[in-house]
Amino acid sequence: MTTETHVPYRLTRMGVVMTPAAGDPNEVEGVLNPGSGRGPDGELYLLPRLVADGNVSRVGLARVVVEDGVPTRVEREGVVLEPDRGWERGVGNAGVEDPRVTWIETLGLHVMTYVAYGPLGPRTAIAVSSDLREWRRLGPALFRYQDDLDMDLNLFHNKDTVFFPEPVTAPDGREALAVLHRPMWDLGETKPGQGVRVPAGVEDERQSIWISYIPLADVRDDLAALTLWEQHRFVAGPEFPFEALKIGGGPPPRRIPEGWLVLHHGVTGVLESAFAQQQKVNYAAGALILDADDPSTVVARTPEPLLAPETDDERSGIVPNVVFPTAIEEVDGRLFVFYGMADSKIGVALLERTD
Repeated sequence: MTTETHVPYRLTRMGVVMTPAAGDPNEVEGVLNPGSGRGPDGELYLLPRLVADGNVSRVGLARVVVEDGVPTRVEREGVVLEPDRGWERGVGNAGVEDPRVTWIETLGLHVMTYVAYGPLGPRTAIAVSSDLREWRRLGPALFRYQDDLDMDLNLFHNKDTVFFPEPVTAPDGREALAVLHRPMWDLGETKPGQGVRVPAGVEDERQSIWISYIPLADVRDDLAALTLWEQHRFVAGPEFPFEALKIGGGPPPRRIPEGWLVLHHGVTGVLESAFAQQQKVNYAAGALILDADDPSTVVARTPEPLLAPETDDERSGIVPNVVFPTAIEEVDGRLFVFYGMADSKIGVALLERTD
């Protein structure tokens, strides 16, 4: 089936909004890949990943300063999440990384997915907040067993997870919350010698975007159900040259007339160990449109990136050549995308329709 390639959006750089604070030990290895949200005060906040020496990450809080309708800088307001649970720390590693934050109106809560860098490597976890400042951990994400996949998804590292902002209809017909995620099929990263293992029916072993669901009734009965994902489906894998190595999801999906707009990253180059800070890769931002009624179905996707590493800030840093979108927010009637720049700084770009 031929993929529709018309996605009527563009990204235009608007500048750098956050750089590491001189002398702050929590930021010595970069500020990057922020979540975002509006606080009870109506102000716009970023929740950046702050990286200390030794690649130890925390999640901070920073108010966005807007000048002439454009985000230009931030004012720091501290750290809101640290790797202080045993499962967020290993021997020689620790971190709470790459928060994606979705305001889910039906719950009245901000829902954060983040990567807990623990004893066995990166694992998705969930926390919730009503004010972006105090976060309640719900724990690691768990995948219900699905026999037709002939595989336990709990075996795999998983990153780039993000919730949809409103309920959808799950494959079983129930009202559900949906979440995008990106399983990493190389079990050799956890137990040497096991190699790459994929679920039944998966022919492409490259890392791709999947979707899972959580029945909304279960979440209303017990908020902890946000950690128990089911009805897993493949959504999209690498298809175009800028995604040749792998793809992964970005900011929370956003409703548009054509369905759901999902900004994602496509990766080319050579991938080192999952535990290494990559030096031979190139991350660029593209877009998918998912079907409004069935978000496991791709309606259209960009054959070329909307934004690729071209500026010095995007090409030089802790991990060079990285554009990594993680948040979208409306400011004065316009949409802005916040993105990681070379794993070192945070940039902002204007998201506009082209028709």
